[in-house]
Amino acid sequence: MPDMMLKTRHSVKYLFFGQSFILDIPDMALTHRHIEVFRALMTAGSVTKAAEMLFTSQPTVSRELARMEQSIGFALFERAGGRLRPTLSALTLFDEIKRAYVGLERVASTAASLREFQGGQLSIIALPAFSHSILPGASKRFHDAQPGVSLSIATQESPFLEEWLSAQRYDLGLTEHGAPPPGTRLTPLLEVDEVCVLPDRHPLLKKRAIELKDFTDQAFISLSSSDPYRLQIDEVFAQAGIARRQLIETPTAVSVCSFVRQGLGIAIVNPLTAVDFADRHLHIRPLTVSLPFRVSVIHPEHRPGHPLAAAFVKALQSEAAALRLQLKSHTGQRRA
Repeated sequence: MPDMMLKTRHSVKYLFFGQSFILDIPDMALTHRHIEVFRALMTAGSVTKAAEMLFTSQPTVSRELARMEQSIGFALFERAGGRLRPTLSALTLFDEIKRAYVGLERVASTAASLREFQGGQLSIIALPAFSHSILPGASKRFHDAQPGVSLSIATQESPFLEEWLSAQRYDLGLTEHGAPPPGTRLTPLLEVDEVCVLPDRHPLLKKRAIELKDFTDQAFISLSSSDPYRLQIDEVFAQAGIARRQLIETPTAVSVCSFVRQGLGIAIVNPLTAVDFADRHLHIRPLTVSLPFRVSVIHPEHRPGHPLAAAFVKALQSEAAALRLQLKSHTGQRRA
């Protein structure tokens, strides 16, 4: 006799592979236990293996499946030849359950990280230029002092960087701006001058410092036209009445230095990126005019303070001091 579900006024009689179960509650809500049993059945493919997965008995698995089917109002499996074959509805439901379990696994992973790292993950957002300049060294100093602590470093350009910091989405931020975004406070970290970068064998390498007039008719590699430092540089040259040959325009200081290194022209960039490229077919010279470059740490005011944020700021300060000395060795700059 094939398995079947018999409904009565006050109970449900369920016949499952010769076992009979009487369910005394006709109107039941779907429970987490039902989902757990269903997931085990779909994963294991049989009542026996599902019971082993759940460390329970086969009759218990069968009974919970019967209750689940009664609760949702339709069959999830076809029972034939001692085997369970999921229906199309079961496959659709299983897809949804798998997505839900992925979310639960992420929650469990986050909880494990919080337990393992005792304070969780320190999240930092910065301009892309800082991800290859000051942040790697600062992260090394931080991990030397706080071994095993997890860092999450994201990059974003302005103005989205400032918007995300105002939204309190990160524990710390690194920006070039001198004013804090709304809802944050600012700690100055580093102020140095922008520098001139030149390729191997360039005639201007004979000079210890580069004057604005030295750029006259020189092939010049520029940042994008909307970049605030590009606007500042263009204004300085316009006021001095000096014309350069704008050869290439590119969005980042890293790409500017890469083009300079190929001998395509010279440029003015932030000193952190310049130092990273120095001695790799690229040379640094100070300018005789001051074009300040600032780095500031941003602290969200309305986000719970991370217990290790202060330690990371200390690592940033140590790395900034080391970069000042490194820059001095290349250019002789003495700006604090």
